[in-house]
Amino acid sequence: MRALRWAGASLLVLLAGLLGLVGALLSVTLVLLPLGIPLLFVARKLFRTAGRLVVPRAARHPVEQTQRRAGEAVEDATDLLPGRRSRSARLRRKLHLT
Repeated sequence: MRALRWAGASLLVLLAGLLGLVGALLSVTLVLLPLGIPLLFVARKLFRTAGRLVVPRAARHPVEQTQRRAGEAVEDATDLLPGRRSRSARLRRKLHLT
């Protein structure tokens, strides 16, 4: 799966580079400027998408991943100590996981 994502990202980077080059060349001429600017925006969006494919989710959304893992840890602790449910409920509320 990782190799497929990297291959897709590399193809997107190549496509974005070509679109950026064409957009820059079109933007040089004043008549074709309305075509060049949107192509540059599309190229930027493709570069961003390629970067998103390469970077893992934990690096893109560190707060969400930390909250998810903290919630899992609280649930695991609740399963181990069933007499402490009120304390785990307070901990969940404190961590804003409910």
